[in-house]
Amino acid sequence: MAVRIRLKRIGTKNVPSYRIVVADGRSPRDGRFIEEIGTYNPQKADPNFTVKVDRAQYWITKGAQPSDTVRSMLKKAAKAQQQPIKTA
Repeated sequence: MAVRIRLKRIGTKNVPSYRIVVADGRSPRDGRFIEEIGTYNPQKADPNFTVKVDRAQYWITKGAQPSDTVRSMLKKAAKAQQQPIKTA
């Protein structure tokens, strides 16, 4: 099973809001997921996202691949917490 860490849209029309989820790569964008590890609100000023860095690191060690957007968020969150994130 190819596990991905990606965004799931939950916002309404013209008001985007996202959850950072761990999901099977074959499931649809807004479909079934394994675990929710954060949120992202692009209409808000910084800081506009929250993420559980420890859970993200756990899933990455299990083989999950973050999307490009989530990878950049994880780097920012790790820098703020002074924890290195090891992405493949």
